[in-house]
Amino acid sequence: MGRLAQTDGLTDIQREILSTVREFVDKEIIPVATELEHRDEYPTRIVEGLKELGLFGLMIPEEYGGLGESLLTYALCVEEIARGWMSVSGIVNTHFIVAYMLKQHGTQEQKDHFLPRMATGEVRGAFSMSEPGLGSDVSAITSKGVRDGEDYVLNGQKMWLTNGGSSTLVAVLCRTDEGHPEGTAPHKSMTTFLIEKEPGFGQVKPGLTIPGKIDKMGYKGVDTTELIMDGLRVPGNRVLGGVTGRGFYQMMDGVEVGRVNVAARGCGVAQRAFELGVSYAQQRHTFGKPIAQHQAIQFKLAEMGTKVEAAHAMMVNAARKKDSGQRNDLEAGMAKYLASEYCKEVVEDAFRIHGGYGFSKEYEIERLYREAPMLLIGEGTAEIQKMIIGRRLLEEYRLQG
Repeated sequence: MGRLAQTDGLTDIQREILSTVREFVDKEIIPVATELEHRDEYPTRIVEGLKELGLFGLMIPEEYGGLGESLLTYALCVEEIARGWMSVSGIVNTHFIVAYMLKQHGTQEQKDHFLPRMATGEVRGAFSMSEPGLGSDVSAITSKGVRDGEDYVLNGQKMWLTNGGSSTLVAVLCRTDEGHPEGTAPHKSMTTFLIEKEPGFGQVKPGLTIPGKIDKMGYKGVDTTELIMDGLRVPGNRVLGGVTGRGFYQMMDGVEVGRVNVAARGCGVAQRAFELGVSYAQQRHTFGKPIAQHQAIQFKLAEMGTKVEAAHAMMVNAARKKDSGQRNDLEAGMAKYLASEYCKEVVEDAFRIHGGYGFSKEYEIERLYREAPMLLIGEGTAEIQKMIIGRRLLEEYRLQG
């Protein structure tokens, strides 16, 4: 364990969990990650290992069979996993957002039905807000749920579902106009539906199609998909929380957890890039000495280490704030923005330290270089984070009188 990105004030249980996860990452993920990534192969064995560790139940309350741990513990575990391979952290993240939304907003029947099986990894979660034509403009969604007797009938097309194929439970945000008079603000006429499905691609149940994996620059292995609903029937008791019109708030609550997670991923990838850079700099010789002894490289390492440390501190602060029950959208936005930007910069510096070898697929840094950009756009772009941060700062510092 290196000097950087240490966290003070952890309990013995938290330290034990993190130590177990780090050992798993070093033994089971890092040795195979690049090979699996180049083949764009789903990491089945790694996922089974995470199930055995109980990681899918990390934040699920003990009464439902989970470990009942905090967001901080979860974020620190994600940081470790992303250090090994960022795609694996994505498999866990969407599962946790759905579990968190169920825990916070689900009816008692929904919690009892889903959470125990989510804790074991038997049920695996994905969530879906975005659509092909709208990106970050969530209030513009067109997917619609219409009441039909005891059921709802859903129609529309969704985009960018992480775990879209491998998941068995998808939380989908749709527009529902029932009980909302004309002129109601768009975000007040949205509902989250809990859709159960079989894993796989094609028509996975009547009215529901997962067309296939989207071919991506990086973030491979994990399946990212579209979702097409064409007359999909969902029972009325699968409206999250049992009441329509609350979906936007439920999703935003989940995304706050997701933004801490993306910050943690940025921290993990940046840590790994620093480890690779500082190691290579001590092995590679030019002009008769290791390049680490050249001041130009030492300056790079100094900047990289400082960025790793700063991003980690902000991520920990955002997680602790949410754990304390306080609103954390400002801190989560800041942490996500800073960690993703710093991650990109640290990875690029490690890439430069590797020289020509950084461009070779034999070297791990090449994979990190393709993975880091996803963090700049996932869970809301950097520009969206800056809008959130700016608005919240103006709320806090509003002029009086």
